[in-house]
Amino acid sequence: MIGTVARKYQNWKRFRSVYNELSRLTPRQLSDIGITRDDIMPLARSSVR
Repeated sequence: MIGTVARKYQNWKRFRSVYNELSRLTPRQLSDIGITRDDIMPLARSSVR
């Protein structure tokens, strides 16, 4: 039980970190790395799988 809660918390922290970092980028910066604003949520979600 505690391990599950800790794992979920770590996953949430990783998701938020990726999401926040990508969200701070300008459209030009996102384009330079080959993604769009619409790609941010799926990319953040996939970072915890």
